[in-house]
Amino acid sequence: MKTNVCCIIGHREINETEELKSKLKETIERLIVKEKVDTFLFGSGSRFNSLCLELVTEAKEKYPHVKRIYVRAEFPYIDDHYTTYLLKFYDETYYPEKITGAGKAAYVERNREMIDNSYLCIVYYNEENLPTTRKSGTKIALDYALKKGRRIIVFP
Repeated sequence: MKTNVCCIIGHREINETEELKSKLKETIERLIVKEKVDTFLFGSGSRFNSLCLELVTEAKEKYPHVKRIYVRAEFPYIDDHYTTYLLKFYDETYYPEKITGAGKAAYVERNREMIDNSYLCIVYYNEENLPTTRKSGTKIALDYALKKGRRIIVFP
């Protein structure tokens, strides 16, 4: 666990409001300034991740030392073209070796990797957004973060 690292995890669909954006922006800046967070880990496939990436990228203009890292759940090996594409949005990307062969659980294992390497998690969790046909990856991640004793900031 790294003390200056925060992971971002949330539902695919969110209730995106100006109030949510404002609170997230305020939280991200406070973490950077007061708690010395300098690295944010992102997954993919959720509007919450995309929104947080936008806000961290905005904060990076003011705090250029901040790093945005995309932790891939797919594509263990990527070519230079895809790497170049990803690095337009992120400062680094990697595929956790431990999720090789995880199959359908790759996203769950990727989230666990992000939680294991963070001291803090920003999570968008809303009971109303839970899927009815499968388990919620966000709920699985939140339970894991709680079990690991991570500090968690929950939105909405």
